[in-house]
Amino acid sequence: MTTFAPDSLALNRKLPLWYQVSQSLRASILGRSPEAPLRLPTEDALAAHYGVSVLTMRQALKELETEGLISRHRRRGTFIEPSAQRGAPVRLLGSVDAIVAQQSGMSTELLEHGRTAVPPELSEYFPDLTEVTGFRRLRSDEETGEPTNHAYNYVHPEVAAAIDPADLLRWPMTKVLRDAVGVRISRITDTVEARLADPETARLLQIPLLSPILHYTGVTYDEDGRAVDIARIHYRGDCFSFTVTMDA
Repeated sequence: MTTFAPDSLALNRKLPLWYQVSQSLRASILGRSPEAPLRLPTEDALAAHYGVSVLTMRQALKELETEGLISRHRRRGTFIEPSAQRGAPVRLLGSVDAIVAQQSGMSTELLEHGRTAVPPELSEYFPDLTEVTGFRRLRSDEETGEPTNHAYNYVHPEVAAAIDPADLLRWPMTKVLRDAVGVRISRITDTVEARLADPETARLLQIPLLSPILHYTGVTYDEDGRAVDIARIHYRGDCFSFTVTMDA
């Protein structure tokens, strides 16, 4: 059976190799022609194609499998999911300081905090828990007072116990976790997608119902690979855009 032929890639040593390979292969998959084969080359062949180790290639493929773009079958091989479409959420890679900068510069109101049930769709991140600690905040422009985004953080209870709610009025959650609580953050996975405002979001952000918003999900992992915080933030679509700068 003929296999799918991915595009070539010039690697940038400033970024993790698995990330670059996964994004290059992702772009090849989403940009494929309708008649392109669905079967991918073997791990060894793909590793040779990109000039990386098999271990790096395996990590890149795992990322695409998590996104639902490919499926892997023992003895049969790896296949592109026929339903893989353009427009799937893109995960952006940056530094922790970049995330802190993105969240800073606004006045913050802590609307509520306390124990809450783990939402079913987030149970994979907290496999041994039925409850986490929730922090709900409303951020506004410091000059105009106009609400700009509504954030809800689901924090691991062990970590949340060390959080001073007053710190969340001064600093973004990422900074509180890293600098105040002392969490050794290993990575943050960001996903941004377009949505329409539901009644509660429209009320808080003072926008018409079904207005376009940017929905951000950020999963923060500690050095042991444990998810310690999941942030869901609704940004007003008329106030924000997300820009990614890529080094050549």
